[in-house]
Amino acid sequence: MAPTELGDYLRARRAQLRPEQVGLPSLGPRRVPGLRREEIALLVGVSVDYYVRLEQGRERGPSAQVVDALSSALRLDTDGRQHLFRLAGLAPRTRTSAAPDRVDPSLRQLMTAWPDNPAIVYNRACDVLASNAIADALFHDWTHSRNLMHIVFTDPIARQFYTDWHDVARNAVAGFRFGHGEAPDDPRIQQVLNELRSHSPEFTSLWTTHDARGKSMQSKNFHHRDVGPLTLTMQTFDVRSAPGQTLVVYHAAPDSPSSHALTLLGSLAASIRENP
Repeated sequence: MAPTELGDYLRARRAQLRPEQVGLPSLGPRRVPGLRREEIALLVGVSVDYYVRLEQGRERGPSAQVVDALSSALRLDTDGRQHLFRLAGLAPRTRTSAAPDRVDPSLRQLMTAWPDNPAIVYNRACDVLASNAIADALFHDWTHSRNLMHIVFTDPIARQFYTDWHDVARNAVAGFRFGHGEAPDDPRIQQVLNELRSHSPEFTSLWTTHDARGKSMQSKNFHHRDVGPLTLTMQTFDVRSAPGQTLVVYHAAPDSPSSHALTLLGSLAASIRENP
């Protein structure tokens, strides 16, 4: 049978574990990195043949007890565990909606009331659906794209803008895969995925690691062409009234160089609005 997302995820997670991490002896050199299939089977309490069938796509309906044991054996965090349950068909996936993305007007008003805090709302495909003025200024008025994945992987200045680009890229792909796991049939997610695979070898390489987690970075380092370096803490919220939408709000430590730079950025944004 053809490989499955479940099998691919199990292989990728297994490859990232070492025997000593799970309390097993390391017996000499290994041909491939990570745990052997028989070692995972031992930890889960299933036969090697059954586990091989899971990885090869010949077994597609593991029980909740087996998936829970796999989560523990593979040392998955909360998001990774949720992703595994989805791939096993044991957690609901979002039905694809043909309705256009729409941000609630009251949320837009709230974002406007934060003149010193960049704020954006984006969907599972990482399309920015709404942003306040200072966020527009931070992201260079979205001149390259309003899709965050495109900005990270296809914008020529991305590595200068994100000074910790490799960490940003890794977390961006993990978040994108987590959203893909929630709604794998969403046509916009598939479109962005195909575009990135076609235009970014770095994305394609990171995609094969099968990392899946929600937004985990608590701060980001930027270098803005107008105000210089910025270290911003980010708070991430699910928009309960619109499942699949995420609100991110950035802020700087009080009275820090980044805070002063953010104030300057806000002044520049206000000046542009007043004198277009």
